[in-house]
Amino acid sequence: MLAAPPTLGPGHLVCVDGPAGSGKTTLSAALAEVVPATQVVHCDELLEGWRGLPGLAATVAALLAPLAAGRAGRWRRWDWYADGWAETRSVRPGGLLVLDGVGCWSPRIAHLVGLLVWVEAASDLRLARGIARDGEHLRAEWEQWRRDEDELFARSGTRERADMVVRTD
Repeated sequence: MLAAPPTLGPGHLVCVDGPAGSGKTTLSAALAEVVPATQVVHCDELLEGWRGLPGLAATVAALLAPLAAGRAGRWRRWDWYADGWAETRSVRPGGLLVLDGVGCWSPRIAHLVGLLVWVEAASDLRLARGIARDGEHLRAEWEQWRRDEDELFARSGTRERADMVVRTD
């Protein structure tokens, strides 16, 4: 992929998308280990909490627009523990940028994406992974999130547009 012409200004963009608990962050970390100077943005940090998924596409597009023009992109991190916005972070242009997270790909950024990877696992395994990570007290949030992501993926057709599908179960 890095041998292909850049798709994001002077850099390359990979989106690692798929439902929550499927293993996207693990795959993104492995990719960052083998490609020097890779920047990874975890898109769950761009959401405005559990109900922020509908606004993610606009936030990602705003992050990528300056990068496509060869300038640094900026985004504000959501602090899940404080339940509010935290510091602003930046992404330098060039190199490889990996966006990791549910809904990180959308049709509005498709022209900038060099590779779209869809990561999936069985629904019950994904839920078990999420509850193990976040705690049983967030089960209701997880169940609503799963409905929200199902709606998003049905609308955007992300899996059908993926260049590669990875199963982690």
